[in-house]
Amino acid sequence: MTDEARPSGWDGVINGMPREGQSAERSRTTTMQDIIAFTEMTGDRNPLHYDRELAEASVFGKLIVQGGVTSGILNALVAEDLPGPGTVFLGCEWKFLKAVGVGETITGRVEILTVRADKPICTLKTSVRNAAGDLCLDGVATTFTVPLKKS
Repeated sequence: MTDEARPSGWDGVINGMPREGQSAERSRTTTMQDIIAFTEMTGDRNPLHYDRELAEASVFGKLIVQGGVTSGILNALVAEDLPGPGTVFLGCEWKFLKAVGVGETITGRVEILTVRADKPICTLKTSVRNAAGDLCLDGVATTFTVPLKKS
């Protein structure tokens, strides 16, 4: 079977097959409500997220959001933007390099490193930076995109 006759693993994927080097970004400002919602989902009641006096006296010097709030922007990026609707994480390797405080604006970024043609699988460079440009999260992730439209 020739490559032209072979079906693509990306058939039926809403955004189609991405290209290596393609990237997307998304920004948002963290809030106390993010901490509360994450706590309701997970039970994470770490005092660094709730006790302002204790948090300000800590190495962080501020009330910080949970790591899942920081990395959550990457969930939105892959599911909404790139690769897009139907995308889930298969795995990730993230390093949290700088804590994110309440009221900080963060920008998540994904860049396609590799794309498999036979399956809707990508490897992505992932990062989250604060408004000062400091790297807060850095790493790589592997995604799978489920075909959601009929071919």
